[in-house]
Amino acid sequence: VQLVQSGGGLVQAGGSLRLSCTASGSISGIDAMGWYRQAPGMQRELVASITSYGSTHYEDSVKGRFTISRDNAKNTMYLQMNSLKLEDTAVYYCYADPMGWGITDWGQGTQVLVSS
Repeated sequence: VQLVQSGGGLVQAGGSLRLSCTASGSISGIDAMGWYRQAPGMQRELVASITSYGSTHYEDSVKGRFTISRDNAKNTMYLQMNSLKLEDTAVYYCYADPMGWGITDWGQGTQVLVSS
């Protein structure tokens, strides 16, 4: 499946952004989807994930601020990011793990820049 991301951009600290990840086909059968991010000079880290059953997982630093969701009817996954901090600045990538055996598809990445 091809994943196309949208959203992101420049926001002041404390602000909000929503990232979208739209698949070329149905996502209802995809076992897990989620978001990674990579800051300059840092390793890519898992931010949030969501299973086909709606079970979610968040990295500790974003708990209570970020919300992951998926709309199967629109073949789209979202990452709502609130109370953004400078350290949230990174390139964000969505992914799909269709069978639960590992990630097979990535979005193109989108920059999130949080300014003071």
